Amino acid sequence: MSKEKAMKYIEELGCLKTDMYNGDFLQTWDHPIDEIKAVFTIAQALEELYRANISCEVFTSSLAVSNFRDKSTRTRFSFAGASSLLGLDLLDMDESKTQVAHGETVRETANMISFLTEVLGIRDDLFLGYGHKYEKEVAEAVDAGYKEGVLPQRPAVINLQCDRDHPTQSLSDLIHLIKTFGGVEQLRGKKIAMTWAYSPAYGKPMSVPQGIIALMSRFGMDVALAHPEGYDLIPEIVDIAGKNARESGGTFAKVHSLEEAFKDADVVYPKSWAPVTVMERRTALLKKGKAGADEMEELEKECVANNDKYRNWECTEEMMKLTKDGKALYMHCLPADITDLNCEAGEVADSVFERYRIPTYKEAEHKLYVMAAMILLTRFEDAPDVLKGIVKRNTPRRSG
Repeated sequence: MSKEKAMKYIEELGCLKTDMYNGDFLQTWDHPIDEIKAVFTIAQALEELYRANISCEVFTSSLAVSNFRDKSTRTRFSFAGASSLLGLDLLDMDESKTQVAHGETVRETANMISFLTEVLGIRDDLFLGYGHKYEKEVAEAVDAGYKEGVLPQRPAVINLQCDRDHPTQSLSDLIHLIKTFGGVEQLRGKKIAMTWAYSPAYGKPMSVPQGIIALMSRFGMDVALAHPEGYDLIPEIVDIAGKNARESGGTFAKVHSLEEAFKDADVVYPKSWAPVTVMERRTALLKKGKAGADEMEELEKECVANNDKYRNWECTEEMMKLTKDGKALYMHCLPADITDLNCEAGEVADSVFERYRIPTYKEAEHKLYVMAAMILLTRFEDAPDVLKGIVKRNTPRRSG
């Protein structure tokens, strides 16, 4: 059955127009809707092929390189899984063991690690105003290296989270919604509440909420963004969400009440983040290194104290009762701050999280297939034909 489902997804790709070959995937809003649909369609096809025990290897003697400039569990192992799924050997780059520490330029590093490399996966979410900029600089460097004859192929750069967007997360979340509600068209008119939630930690990136409001607003959903006063996201991306909603026939509303956001919601996504002003100050201090350590400590104390004013911004059983029929889908990118489980007070009550724990794990699984889909679309001129070749070969993934 999984093989037949995969073929159905592959046939659907024929109706989609894409132009991603020899390109990158950095921000969802930079891609037309057909390319977004192609990513989640191919991701679902690959997932079905994997479950049908069919090998999806399409590369030999080629590298995938990951560069995580921040800690990661799900995204790091998802990128490793996506690389393995397609037959790529993965090298996880540790900048402390390279000449970057001695002043090697981004241009030089990008070219030196790319001779046999098909894809570069980068996470750079610590520095507001720098992460996306760095990923673009790497992309421009390998593009120039390819055009100048230094590189035999032009590696794709995949954003594994930056200061602005987390596209592999938001697209895996989108697949979770598609599977939950029975199709992408079934998302029209569904209300999703993307809300700030209390956390004892202060410096969480804004890229997940920004990615969610910018992507879900493209599919006719009614997006409600809620946060306490002062916990603003990047204004430009909030404006993108509003524009997307107007074009898709959905709605986008900003509210300052958790109750208002949860009321009649079909989906809730309570997630903590640090506001723009804090991330700007934090970035400046991180750039100062040890010289900014004392100021960083003071900033953390100030922000934790401010977070403490909003401990009631928690996804509790009472809050869930406000949602549509009291049965909204709870979503989270993980790890969640779970009250009375891994912290004294957090984003979500233990009982609520436990009820949705398995669905959130399944939500996370889609990420590796999203990454693999992005790799296929950027590395092959005719990704549907590549998928048909996989089905035709029908090579078992495992013989046991």
